Amino acid sequence: MPTIATLTLYLSITMGTIITVSSHHWLTAWVGLELNMLAILPVISKTKHPRANEAATKYFLTQAVASCLLLLSSIINAWQTGSWDILQMTNKYASTIMVIALAMKTGTAPLHFWLPEVMHGSTMYTAMLISTWQKIAPMTLLYLISNHMQSTIVLTIGIISTMIGGWGGINQTQLRKMLAYSSISNLGWAMMIIPFEPNTFTINILVYILMMIPTFTILIAMATKTLQNLSTSWTTSPTGTTMLMILLLSIAGLPPLTGFLPKLLILNELVAQTLVPIATITTMTSLLNLVFYLRAMYMTTLLNSPGSATASMKWRWPIPKTNSAMLTPTATFSTPALPNLPT
Repeated sequence: MPTIATLTLYLSITMGTIITVSSHHWLTAWVGLELNMLAILPVISKTKHPRANEAATKYFLTQAVASCLLLLSSIINAWQTGSWDILQMTNKYASTIMVIALAMKTGTAPLHFWLPEVMHGSTMYTAMLISTWQKIAPMTLLYLISNHMQSTIVLTIGIISTMIGGWGGINQTQLRKMLAYSSISNLGWAMMIIPFEPNTFTINILVYILMMIPTFTILIAMATKTLQNLSTSWTTSPTGTTMLMILLLSIAGLPPLTGFLPKLLILNELVAQTLVPIATITTMTSLLNLVFYLRAMYMTTLLNSPGSATASMKWRWPIPKTNSAMLTPTATFSTPALPNLPT
């Protein structure tokens, strides 16, 4: 793809998200989402492979249906209230349709079927874009209409997402699919808290994005796409493997890492809302995510690839300064945020 075309597409993706985030009118928000969606399609399908074309087609069809539902919801609300303001989503039927549309756009269960396949058919760079930047615009709209959501529907979507995200990721060997199901589970946590505490919802999404970007960056640098590749990465890239394991455990929400902070805040708010059964179910399903991340850690750090017993292992070599410089910010992002939690 020519450089000018690539630059234009990425600028359009950025501009679409900015338009949606800064808009107050539903039609303006819809235009931003459409610009974002149309610009990323060539990015997904730029790889000359049938799976990439299939991923772009699935992404287009899903996002088109979600956009139609978004327009339908905004029209119903404008018809009933006479306002196109995003903050005035007061009609309960319109708000329910809007939640479904935005859940489909983000890949939240039970409307999640496109997300693992699209991420698997994309490159690592594009998968990182889909799981981070592409979530910002619809999540912002969810934040803006959080005061008018039907909490029962949102809680149901959240519980289903955490269950499917955990069960779906256990049997995956492709890292992109595993991270896709992890994204579904994290979106479930976010959906459960947004009707009660939107600011905690924002913290959860922000922490998740900050964890996912370095995770994908390390996988790209290590040229790792499967669990089998991870099992041989320790001898070739010990620093990258160490950083990756810290990040994966943080994404899984293992204390005292930073990823545990939003989950603790969400559980605290659910208990405060007397939703103890939902908090219990969510905690149990989060163990499923921990299972496949611990499996990745086991295959990476506790298994050695076949080799001579007298061979010099690369982890015994001095660590370059550049790798040490990479390890420092990773540890900074992953570990110390939890002690800052107010008591």
